[in-house]
Amino acid sequence: MPLKKIKVIAFDADDTLWVNETLFRSAEDELCDLLEEFMSREEASRLLFDVEMKNLPLYGYGIKPFTLSLIEAAITISNGDMKIALVEKLIEKGKQMLQEPIELIDGIDSTLGELSQRYRLVMATKGDLLDQERKLIKSGLEKHFHHIEIVSDKTEKQYRKLVSHLDIAEHEFLMVGNSLKSDILPVLNIGAHAFHIPFHTTWAHEMVDEEISHPNFKSFTKASELLEIL
Repeated sequence: MPLKKIKVIAFDADDTLWVNETLFRSAEDELCDLLEEFMSREEASRLLFDVEMKNLPLYGYGIKPFTLSLIEAAITISNGDMKIALVEKLIEKGKQMLQEPIELIDGIDSTLGELSQRYRLVMATKGDLLDQERKLIKSGLEKHFHHIEIVSDKTEKQYRKLVSHLDIAEHEFLMVGNSLKSDILPVLNIGAHAFHIPFHTTWAHEMVDEEISHPNFKSFTKASELLEIL
């Protein structure tokens, strides 16, 4: 479908509007440092990922679920032989992550400002409602968006529901994001457009080993490139 038919552009939040994943990797490094006497960094990192995957159906996405997984992983890595001070450190790390200042992706503010003059813009993200709302307000980007959608996960069903709520057809919808798994593939599968802007750090859970060849798909290196094609 031609791009001139697009009426609504949705943007992912974490690592598309602002920097996020580096905070998680920093916390993971800190966990590995604290528990190096019990397990190698590589093994500890792998164990934390396994714990996160096990907990996803129960806790969902976000910093608070990640903090619980950090604590659980630390208990497992240390065979239950960790001091309460370590638990306190991990809890404090989670709180610190929740209070980090927002670092916008280069060029995103001006790009949204220009696009909002011609399209309805939507922020479509997954994760913890309170945390994502807080980050949006702190970012100063809220003014650009017509609608905010925060869901527990991004699936074809959720995207269809969003498109229906916006009262548009699938081919009039464009999703922009950094995750091929969450922002691109399910959107293409419902017949909409999807633009990929990779972030330099990607969580293993969001990676897909797949070459995408689709008429509704494009990939860019930075947000401002959207203005050259839309």
